[in-house]
Amino acid sequence: MTLLRSPLVPLLATGLCLLASACATPAATARDAVPEIRPGVARGYLETAQLPDSIALLPPPPAPGSAAFALDEQVNQARALRGSPRWQQAIADANLQFPEAASIFACAIGSRIDEATTPRLYGLLRRTRTDAAVVSDAAKDRYNRTRPFVANGEATCTPDKEAGLAQNGSYPSGHTSIGWAWALILAELAPDRSDAILARGRSYGESRLVCNVHWHSDVLSGRFMGSAVVARLHGDPRFRQDMDAARSELAAARQATGSTPPAGCDAAAAALAQPLPVTAY
Repeated sequence: MTLLRSPLVPLLATGLCLLASACATPAATARDAVPEIRPGVARGYLETAQLPDSIALLPPPPAPGSAAFALDEQVNQARALRGSPRWQQAIADANLQFPEAASIFACAIGSRIDEATTPRLYGLLRRTRTDAAVVSDAAKDRYNRTRPFVANGEATCTPDKEAGLAQNGSYPSGHTSIGWAWALILAELAPDRSDAILARGRSYGESRLVCNVHWHSDVLSGRFMGSAVVARLHGDPRFRQDMDAARSELAAARQATGSTPPAGCDAAAAALAQPLPVTAY
């Protein structure tokens, strides 16, 4: 996933493909407390040696001519949603930069997530974004799988990213790994909203299908690696401490806003309700 990965390749052995203080701490202080690899890019909780091994955990991607690849090609018909509200949602979902990325699950939770309102949670999302991006790098580099838009010659929802994406392995999906890791984390922090959060995590990965930048098996393997990295994160005491702080912070934010949903949720729900032309679930 070039969005996070390409500018950071020299900083880690396999590159980056693609942050605690009390709840009352001002946003600027919370930002300063997050360790960064470079300005704007948070350091993850896990060191490279602590990350799950994507090569050991994932099988090779489906081979051309196999039944699994035929399914990938069928599900790739999701790109036919080009120009629809679902396509527009896929464009929005492609942006993993902060502060915009913090809003991906806001409607599912029913509360804003931003640096001013929920600084500890905001920082936790920034740090886990890096962990969930880096975890895919080894398999991406090993298999260097061709992306669907290169294979079918059709545009993606992010044409300005195509040159970089074409040089970046498709398997597994780094965006999906990040989105699913966030879904698992947020479902734990707000268990009463877990169904909506996990459904949004699923649709977030599906946006990569709509966008014509990933195959179905890329998305499935991305979810697997997102789960693997969250399981490993729970062994890190700094992550657990930040989770405890974020849980209290999010509960206070939700209580303060009551039942008023963030702006734009009706339109997003309508877009996400549009079914994919072909599904394999």
